Amino acid sequence: MQTASVLHGREGQIHRKGATPFAIDCNKDSLAGAVSQRACVFCGSRVVLYPIADALHLVHGPIGCAVYTWDIRGALSSGPELHRLSFSTDLQEMDVIFGGEKKLYAALIELIDRHRPKAAFVYSTCIVGLIGDDMEAICRKVTEEKGIPVLPVMSEGFKGNKREGYQAACRAMARLVGTGDTAGIPKHSINILGDFNLAGEIWLIRDYFRRMGIETVANITGDGRVDDIRRAHGASLNVVQCSGATMDLANMMQKEYGIPSVRVSYFGVEDMAEALYTVAAFFADPVMMEKARAIVREELEILMPELQRYRKALQGKKAAIYVGGAFKAFSLVKAFRLIGMEVVMVGSQTGTKEDYQELQEITDEGTIIVDDSNPLELSSFLREKEVDVFVGGVKERPIAYKLGVAFCDHNHERKEMLAGFAGMLNFAREVHDSVMSPVWQFVPRRNKEI
Repeated sequence: MQTASVLHGREGQIHRKGATPFAIDCNKDSLAGAVSQRACVFCGSRVVLYPIADALHLVHGPIGCAVYTWDIRGALSSGPELHRLSFSTDLQEMDVIFGGEKKLYAALIELIDRHRPKAAFVYSTCIVGLIGDDMEAICRKVTEEKGIPVLPVMSEGFKGNKREGYQAACRAMARLVGTGDTAGIPKHSINILGDFNLAGEIWLIRDYFRRMGIETVANITGDGRVDDIRRAHGASLNVVQCSGATMDLANMMQKEYGIPSVRVSYFGVEDMAEALYTVAAFFADPVMMEKARAIVREELEILMPELQRYRKALQGKKAAIYVGGAFKAFSLVKAFRLIGMEVVMVGSQTGTKEDYQELQEITDEGTIIVDDSNPLELSSFLREKEVDVFVGGVKERPIAYKLGVAFCDHNHERKEMLAGFAGMLNFAREVHDSVMSPVWQFVPRRNKEI
């Protein structure tokens, strides 16, 4: 068995279950030179706010920052698609010397006049933090002149890591919440936080809740609308998925408006059913709970026979997981177990100690648990554990294919719905078709003669 390569200084961020008492370092800056998969503060703020479809998104900085994050979520909209246009002030050398405030003001006026957005988010970048442009003042001035919220997102990339970007996005959204009319919002109402509608998932989830008798006030942020977010404080409950991205906003709303929150996941049969039951239990309505049970029964009658067919073929195969938010890792471990596969490595870019403690509890002995990994480590783990399928994002795909390992995209770029009961079937089908593809017989790790 080949021993995995670990860079000096990263030993504390890797744990092998059963080898030592559980302890892991996390939520820290990436090791210099490690080529970490984690993004910067600016990128973190963009992935959260980007799906708000009727807002203007303006990057105040060099053109490269806007290019890097164009269409970063691939989030679908049921209406406007202003979010898919990428705007930048394109700061140049003279702007760095003399300041970019005039350029920012002119850009906002032109874009608002041309596109008539419901609100505007202005993202600061590293260079803006260095030269000291007063974005707050410019945004306040344009708000007064144009009569729409123009919100600074203080997301200078060097301030920390992706998690700080989530916080910056939540602080910007919190300035919207509470500014709209809550008239007509019923008692049985929720906000859905943390789903980004990559492949239409939020429409499916909203429909589940509608069938239970629950109205969704605001999607935050997949297929999001500014006016819905402004009245989100009228909902009775915040239902939070991907808690790393939007839990800060839920906490702010609880403190300011007294709205409680629950954490859920929509990935996998077990967690999807539990999400519906958790929300029904909050409202303490027996009729609603029975409707939730009926939905689960109906969906499982369709789903389980198909899953059993895939389970028969996949029994005993090995999987590795490396995702952005740890919440997805919990659900994926359970989903793989449901189709008969063993998870031998699991990690995330932004997990907390509590997240990794939960992973420690639900994984098998010998599982590698890793925080903020890099291509060298991931490649070594895949070889050591003789993995059959690797679940990750676009940056992990080349690692898998170069090693002759099947790959399943579970990140921003995917176009296949993986949430909900229908999403579990899509996931099982994709894993089966990838793992069982005849192409793998021709790769060196499977055929020693090549």
